[in-house]
Amino acid sequence: MSGSELQSEGMLSKEQLIHFFKRFSYLTSLPDVKKRIADDVRDHQEGDTVTTAIQGEILLEMGVDPRFGIAYLGKINTVYENDRDLIIKFYEFVAKEEMVCDEAELDPNELAAKIQIQQKIHGQQLEMLKHMRKFHPDDQSAILDMLHQQMENAKFDNTAGVLTSEQIQEIVRRRISSFTNTLVQ
Repeated sequence: MSGSELQSEGMLSKEQLIHFFKRFSYLTSLPDVKKRIADDVRDHQEGDTVTTAIQGEILLEMGVDPRFGIAYLGKINTVYENDRDLIIKFYEFVAKEEMVCDEAELDPNELAAKIQIQQKIHGQQLEMLKHMRKFHPDDQSAILDMLHQQMENAKFDNTAGVLTSEQIQEIVRRRISSFTNTLVQ
């Protein structure tokens, strides 16, 4: 690829995506970039519009056509669905982008309240993961698949990232029942 050609087809590699996620996290933690985002939001731009522009700049640095790269981000769940590490990094990226937007769009009290809610959800998620560890790896996979489906249905709203003990038990019960029915037939 020559210096003027941008990647506009094919796949973005895991390495490219990880670089992209790290670069975004680094840039959006810099005071001047935070100020740029806040200034743009004060000028009546949406926070996600500004972060999308920053993502486009990173993609250009990487030699990737921004339209292609940003569209590709929407395919990560499908293309890399079996790469749990990359999916986790992707969700961390999404959370970082949301936090950057919140910092620019919310007043300090609103931001503090949202952070407190997110910390509570995070605690619930940790408890859920501890509870899941008690189950067989196949059951854990089924639970994570259901959680992923629930989050997709909720458009990745953090509040959908928690299953109750009862929901987990029901998933395992259905999986075992389905497995038993398959053996009987």
